[in-house]
Amino acid sequence: MVAFFITFAFMIKEITSPHNAYIKDLILLKDKSKTRKNTGTFLIEGLRELSLSLMGNYEIQTILFDDSLIALNTIKELLNKHNSKETQLIKINSVVYQKLAHRDTTEGVIAVAKSKEHLLIDLKFTSKNPLILVAESIEKPGNIGALLRTADAANIDAVIITNPKTDLYNPNCIRSSVGCVFTNQIAVDSTDNVIQFLKENKYNTYCATLSDDSKEYHLQDFTKKTAIVVGTEATGLSQDFMNTATQNIIIPMQGKIDSMNVSVSAAILIFEAKRQRNFK
Repeated sequence: MVAFFITFAFMIKEITSPHNAYIKDLILLKDKSKTRKNTGTFLIEGLRELSLSLMGNYEIQTILFDDSLIALNTIKELLNKHNSKETQLIKINSVVYQKLAHRDTTEGVIAVAKSKEHLLIDLKFTSKNPLILVAESIEKPGNIGALLRTADAANIDAVIITNPKTDLYNPNCIRSSVGCVFTNQIAVDSTDNVIQFLKENKYNTYCATLSDDSKEYHLQDFTKKTAIVVGTEATGLSQDFMNTATQNIIIPMQGKIDSMNVSVSAAILIFEAKRQRNFK
C-alpha cells in the first residue's frame, strides 16, 4: 500500500509493504556493491550517521523513517538545520524498516544518499605540512571504517585508499566508522597514481612494513609533509610503496606476534605524528 499526505511543507509518501518494488531496490542497494556503483547511491542508517553526512555536504535524496522509533519533527529539524528541503520523506512501518535495517538497534531512520567521487585532484589542504594516511588494498570494510574513525579522531588532513577491495559505502564500513566516512577528506585511486601524487607533492612517505631496512617509528620526523602508509595484515604493502618510501618503519613488538590489526597500527603511528606536531 502506498499513500500520500502533506505536513510541515514536506511531501510525505508512505510505504507499508516490504514487497514494494522500491523497497526491493533499496535492499539490493544495501547488499550489493555493484548496485551502489551502478546507481551512484548508497544507504545511511542511523540519526548520527545521517547528521554527519549532512555536515559533510552529502546530497540526501530520500529519508525513510519508522515513526514508532523516531518523530517526524526530529527529521524535519535536522533537514531544516542543513537547508536540505528537497529531500523526499517516506514513512514506513516496522516490518519494512527491519527489511532495510543493517543493525539490530538503530533509531528508525534510513536515508538514500548520492555517492561522492573521491578524486585525488579534489583533495584540498590548508596546512603547509599536511598529515595524511594512505591505506593500500584493505579488504575488510570494518578495518576501513576503523581507520576512518582514527583519522577523524586525530583530525588528520586526508585519507587516501589505494586499490580498494571493498567500497566506502558498504554498510559495515559506515557502521564501523560511526559516520566518519562522511567527516574525513577521502580520495580513492590506484597505488601507481597515489605514489605519483606523493612524489609530485613532495611528501615524506613512511611505510609500515616488516622489511629488513625498517626503522623504529618513533625515531622518525613526522613534522614535515607526511604520508603514513599501511597495508593488510596478510600481505603487507606492495613492493612499489616500500621501494619509494622515504623510510620504511616498524612498531617494535614485545610479545610473541609480529604484527597488529592495521587500524591499531595506524592509530599508533598517527598519534605519534600528532604528538610531534604538538597535536596541531
